[in-house]
Amino acid sequence: MNEHARIDVHQHVIPPDRIRAIADRAAALGWPVPAWDRQGALAMMDRRSIATGILSYAAPLGAPDDIEGARATARDVNEFTAELVKDRPDRFGNFAVLPLPDVDGALAEAAHALDELGADGVMVLSNAHGRYLGDAEFEPLWAELDARAAVVLVHPTAPPGAMVPGLPSPLVDFPYDTARTALHLAVAGVPGRYPRLKMILPHAGGFLPYAAHRFAAAARLRPGTAPEDLLAELRRFYFDTGVLRGPCLASLAPRLRRARTRPVRQRLPHGARGVMHRLRRRGGRLPALGGRAAPLDPPGQRRVPLPPSRTGLTAPAVGPPVQPWA
Repeated sequence: MNEHARIDVHQHVIPPDRIRAIADRAAALGWPVPAWDRQGALAMMDRRSIATGILSYAAPLGAPDDIEGARATARDVNEFTAELVKDRPDRFGNFAVLPLPDVDGALAEAAHALDELGADGVMVLSNAHGRYLGDAEFEPLWAELDARAAVVLVHPTAPPGAMVPGLPSPLVDFPYDTARTALHLAVAGVPGRYPRLKMILPHAGGFLPYAAHRFAAAARLRPGTAPEDLLAELRRFYFDTGVLRGPCLASLAPRLRRARTRPVRQRLPHGARGVMHRLRRRGGRLPALGGRAAPLDPPGQRRVPLPPSRTGLTAPAVGPPVQPWA
C-alpha cells in the first residue's frame, strides 16, 4: 500500500447464498455474471492501492410482494458483510442494504445496521420496484437518516418497463435511473429538507450533470420554486465517478474544478470499473489537492471521507457555489 491510498465507496459484495440470485438477475439484465470473494477483493485492492473498500449489495432483495423475505435477506446480507468488516476492519467497510419500499422494515434495518453492526452508511436502489426515492411515503426514512447524519449510497437499478432489445440495462438504463431518482428527490425537496443526509450518486450521477439545466425546468412543478432553487437541490449530492473514463472523464473535470478532489479510475473485482477519490493520508486527516477532507461518515464512525464539497457541484466549505453546467 503506498501513501496515495484510496477509499473505494463503490464495491459490491455477493454473499455465497446470493450467488444464484445475482446470476439470475445478471442474465435477465443481459449482463455478465459477477463474482466476488474476499481474497480476490483484497488482492485487487492491494494492486490498486485501495486502503478500504466500502461494500454494498446492489440488487433487489426479493419479489415486490415478499416483504418478509426482503427483510430477512437484508438482515442476512448485512450481517454477512458486518462479519467481513469485523475480520478486516482495516480493509472493509459496509453500506447496509435496506428493504425498500417497506419503510418500516427499512427503518428497523437501518437502526440495526448502524447501531448494532457499526455500518458506515446505508445503500438504497434508485427505485424500489418502480417507486422512486422522492415518494412521500419514504419521508420517515429520510428524516431518521438525516437525524443520524447518515451516508446513503443511491445505487442504480433497472427502471420499470422492458429493456431495449440488445442493450443491457446496466449499460444504458442504470445511468438514466440515477438521474431520474435524483431529480425525483430534488423536486420533492428531500436534499434541502434533510441537509445532514450525504447521498452519493454512483457513476458520476448518470446523466444528471449534463442535463441539469434542462432538469431545472422541473422547478415549475413546485410552486414558488425557481430553476436555481432546483439546481441548489441537485448540488447537494455527492458523486463517485465509477465507470467514467477517457473523454467523458475529461469533460467532467471542469465541472469538478472546485471540488478539491481528483478522480482516479479503478477496476473492481467483479469486472465493473469504479473511480474513487484519490486522497493522501496524513495525520488522520485526508487532504485532497490542497484542501482539508471532511468525513462523510457521522461522528463516531471511522471512514468514508470525501472533500468538503458536494460532488464538485458546489463547494460550501471553500467558496461560493460553482456553476458547473454553464
